[in-house]
Order: sequence, then C-alpha cells, then structure tokens
Amino acid sequence: MSKASEVLSSVKSGDNVFIHTAAAAPQALVRGLVERAPELKDVNIYHLHTEGDAPYTNPEYQGIFYTNAFFIGANVRKAIREKRASYVPIFLSEVPSLFRKGIINLDIALISVSPPDKHGFCSLGVSVDAALAATKKAKTVIAQINSHMPRTHGDGIIHISAIDHFIEEDIPLHEAHLTEVSEVEHAIGKNVVELVEDGATLQMGIGAIPNAVLSCLGNHKNLGIHTEMFSDGVLPLVEKGVINGAMKKKHPGKLTATFAVGTRKLYDFMDDNPIVEMLDCSYVNDTAVIRKNPKVTAINSAIEIDLTGQVCADSIGHYMYSGVGGQMDFIRGASLSPGGKAIIALPSVTRRGESRLVPSLKEGAGVVTTRAHVHYVVTEWGVANLYGRSLKQRRKLLIDIAHPDHRERLEEISFDRPQVHPVGS
Repeated sequence: MSKASEVLSSVKSGDNVFIHTAAAAPQALVRGLVERAPELKDVNIYHLHTEGDAPYTNPEYQGIFYTNAFFIGANVRKAIREKRASYVPIFLSEVPSLFRKGIINLDIALISVSPPDKHGFCSLGVSVDAALAATKKAKTVIAQINSHMPRTHGDGIIHISAIDHFIEEDIPLHEAHLTEVSEVEHAIGKNVVELVEDGATLQMGIGAIPNAVLSCLGNHKNLGIHTEMFSDGVLPLVEKGVINGAMKKKHPGKLTATFAVGTRKLYDFMDDNPIVEMLDCSYVNDTAVIRKNPKVTAINSAIEIDLTGQVCADSIGHYMYSGVGGQMDFIRGASLSPGGKAIIALPSVTRRGESRLVPSLKEGAGVVTTRAHVHYVVTEWGVANLYGRSLKQRRKLLIDIAHPDHRERLEEISFDRPQVHPVGS
C-alpha cells in the first residue's frame, strides 16, 4: 500500500469526496484513492473540471466511485456519456454555497497545496475557486504538499494545522500550452478587439479564441483582469504594461481570478506575486462585484446559437459536453457594468462544416445564456449586436455573420417560423 492510500484510510463507503480543481488536482491522492477501491463502494466524488487522469471514472470502478461534475472536463466526458458519472448544472458562483449551506455535505476534501512557510501556512495555489469552501466545510482534509505548487496571494491560505492528513509528493502541475491560432480564430479575435476599449476590465477563458483576442490587444491601454480563470496569454500584455489594472474599481492594480491553467512559465509568474489575487469564485463571479468594475468586457464561447439569440454552451444536443460555468455570471455582470460589453464569440461553422448559427437549437440542447441576456455575437464574418433588437432584426443580424455557404439555407428554413417575420416583410 502506498503512502497516499495510507493517508486516505479515513475514506469510507458512502462518503462524499471533493477533488481539487483543474491543474491543482492532487494526482498522488487520486491514485491512492483508486488503490483503496477494493475496500470501498458508493463513494460520491464531486469536482469542477480537473486536469490529468481521472481513473475513478473507469468502468472497472462502477459501483465503487460515482463522479458528479460541476463542469465537465475531457477526462470525465466518456464516463458521463456512458452513465457512470453525471453532471450538476450550476453557476460557478454558486458552487461554494452547495458546501457552505450543507446542500452537499462533504466528508473528505482532497487538495494540493504549496509547502508551509515558516509560519506554517500553505497555499491552494492555482485553484481557489470552490476548493476554499470545500476545505473549510469537509469533515476531513487530506493534502498533497507539492513544491511545484506556487504560493499565491488572496483567499487560498490554509494553515498546516487545518490539514488532517498529508503526504509530500512533488509532481509537476498539468500544463496547457498555447495552440497555434488559425485564420478563422485570428479573424474572430480581430473582430472582438474592435469592441474592447482602453480601460476595459477583461474576462475570458482559455483556448484559441481568447488567445487570438489577447494577441491583438498590444496597442490598448490600461486594461484590467477580473476573470474566473486565466492562462499564459495575459503574460505578454502584463509585461508590456497593457494589462495594469489601473482603471479597476475592485482590486485596482491586481490580476483577479479564481483559478489558472497554463505552462510552468505562468505558474512561476504567479508564485508569490502580489499583483495576482486568487479569490473564492463565489466572490469573483458575483454579479454585484463584477459590475462595479468599468467597461467589463466578458468574452465567452458557445457550441451553437439560434436565430433568436439563445446560446447553447454546455451540450451538443442531449450529449453533455462542458457546463454552465461562469458564462452567465459574467454575461450579466458585464451588461450591468458602466460601459460593459457581453460578447459570445464562436466560429461560424463546426469542423464538419455545419453552421453553428441555427434556426433552432438541437433537441436536448441546453440554453446557458438566454435570448434576453445576449448582447454581442461575433464570428469571423463580423459582429451582431442583438441588444434591444426584435426577433426579426436578430434573424437578419445573425444570418449576416453566418458562413456565406449557409446563409441562403438559414433564410429558407426560418422564413416561415411564426415567431420571426420574414426579412423585408
């Protein structure tokens, strides 16, 4: 039996177990938990998306572990499709309240922390998000102390005395490298950047489109960051002074987030850096907090959008793919911010060439952002501002930024829809 499985001896059948988020997932403890599988059954695992392996979702552990994901990462997608795991739809801002209010009573929290400092304080490092609430409310806290975990400023400070059991195992954090931006993604990025004003406070995630946007912001001034997560794409702009937080009303001068995923360069940048504040997601994603910053520009993506403006971002029809996450938190926060802009950016077609702007969402598709909340929709073909527009006007604006190969067909299919009058009628 490994040291990790020994410290996990307090896990019992029927327990509710939280696993730390994203790159902070404590891989040694995850392996130790799986080693204990022959002694367990009906263990409920809860987490946001995690990076790295998730062996507890493998078919051989059915009946032993059951995963409940607040956001679906690639490592649990197959298990959810095959009904060995499930998805919990919820705004990211509300996940901590599930633990704090006892809606989900946690028995065990498995976390990854930096080594204790001379005063005995560890750091939750790259992921504070809901892990802070989980750590405070779980009956037993088990930690992997990892020298590769950066010590970050903000909410994620935990004293070694608050940890019931720990192992010391140094494992490099999962790294997500920037991918090459395609011509389509670059065109989307340029269209989005036209909407970003000097002094704006940015929220964006990880991926090719956020990277394309960030790469085009080099001539902007006094940008700030208040976002659920960030990655390496912000680093060149911080180094150039483009991102300095000078205009922010909440946490001026700070890069405010709740978790981060990137390369070792990013994690080294975060280590003991006073301009980086890692805070609880119930605060960072609180609409009342977001709206206090000026010109909040929230840039999110989608799987498909119908011609009335309904945004599906968590499923492909009935197939659950990702999650609600913080999209609605920031869409609403940005729309209420002085000079704010809520943006949904996506390629006009799928990899198979199917239009992502559709007359109707697929059967089973979930609406993450309602037609009443959506403002700007951006594709490589342009920008549609739907705010205050009628259904008839929206139809035309969205068809105008659809791929040219699909525009005529979109007109034909939607022409007789009772809720949308034909263009020109």
